[in-house]
Amino acid sequence: MARTARVAIPEVDRRGLERLEAHFVSAEVYRREDLAVRQVRLAQVVAERIIPQLVRLHTEVLPEAPPIEEMVEALAPSSSDISGLAHVVLGDDLEAAVRYVLVLRDQGLSMETLFLELLEPAARYLGHLWDNDECDFIDVTLGVARLQKLLATFNGSHMLPGLDSRRQVLMAMTPGDQHYFGASMVQRFLEGAGWDVEPAFDRSAAEIAHAASAQWYAVVGLTVGSERSLPALEETIRLIRRESRNQMIAVMVGGPLFTANPALAKEVGADGTAANAPTAVLMAQKLFDEMVLRMAN
Repeated sequence: MARTARVAIPEVDRRGLERLEAHFVSAEVYRREDLAVRQVRLAQVVAERIIPQLVRLHTEVLPEAPPIEEMVEALAPSSSDISGLAHVVLGDDLEAAVRYVLVLRDQGLSMETLFLELLEPAARYLGHLWDNDECDFIDVTLGVARLQKLLATFNGSHMLPGLDSRRQVLMAMTPGDQHYFGASMVQRFLEGAGWDVEPAFDRSAAEIAHAASAQWYAVVGLTVGSERSLPALEETIRLIRRESRNQMIAVMVGGPLFTANPALAKEVGADGTAANAPTAVLMAQKLFDEMVLRMAN
């Protein structure tokens, strides 16, 4: 039987990828002596949980695309099994990982589909592992940081000078709420993944909006703990959008109400929501990329 033609391997901006490393992982992570071991462990998680979902996408969404075995061979010629591909996706060779997902994109998958069906579920699952003490903070930070790199590479936000250093988040709670733990965890993961986070806890809506007017932020993150706080959340978002120095600021919300009903985020005037702290990191990057694209146009 004749073999299907090899998949063309896309060109990758290598210099751009080199710049990503400094932006998406906090420096202290790389000072860990067991970093290499942790990368292997996390790659195994990807092999067992995340790559199978990528295979499903390939076969269900792209039935006419070349067989997955040929794509693996084209993109990771030194390994023919799925575990080897996992090491490519989450290991040191980010260029190969980018090429792999670019092939899927070029075959017709939109970036929105890749985000919703692959990257965001991957971050959510890493958060699940952390919640169950199967991975620690460093493990999950490494994984989420690499997902951020892929997302930023696809959207090109890392290539615009002057903006890649403005990954700044204003983190606050809805006035009246006392759920510090969730907000502090989001702050911790954002900082671990290279974001500059300014906490604005225990502040009124006017004070939060004033903080957004005093300094340029790309994203503001707000948490809410109960339904009775939704009116205060809506008012806070309205004031932030009116007063913010960055008039394109993205608003991200979180809390059990939005986990149960993600569509509620749009209803209160936000741009997106996340189910846990690792997915909040990826959502922040997605919102940042969308803002950068609007500014570029």
